[in-house]
Amino acid sequence: VRWMMYWIVFALFMATETFTDLLISWFPFYYEVKMAFVIWLLSPYTRGASLLYRKFVHPTLSRKEKDIDGYILRARERSYETMVRFGKRGLNLAATAAVQAAAKSQGALAGRLRSFSMQDLRSGPEDT
Repeated sequence: VRWMMYWIVFALFMATETFTDLLISWFPFYYEVKMAFVIWLLSPYTRGASLLYRKFVHPTLSRKEKDIDGYILRARERSYETMVRFGKRGLNLAATAAVQAAAKSQGALAGRLRSFSMQDLRSGPEDT
């Protein structure tokens, strides 16, 4: 549970840091403070991640639980429909490619057979 709290808080930190890094990275000792914050989150003595998770993340997730469940249900339904649609499209493309390859192969074989004359077919290896 402790590691789950850490990774959730760390992921939220990394997501916000992506945007705020552009704005405040010029502050003196910014990277040192950021490193100290990550160590504070990770430390078993300070339990910073547990503190932040219990104070901020968990109450927010609890309040929004019904909304999150609704989003997950809609995403599951959409993902199933999307996979079926892409599966049908992929099968159609594969069938078209197979038919085209067969048609090209048959045409090449027929052209090669036409190139033989009746004389070439009648003559044997001993005639040459």
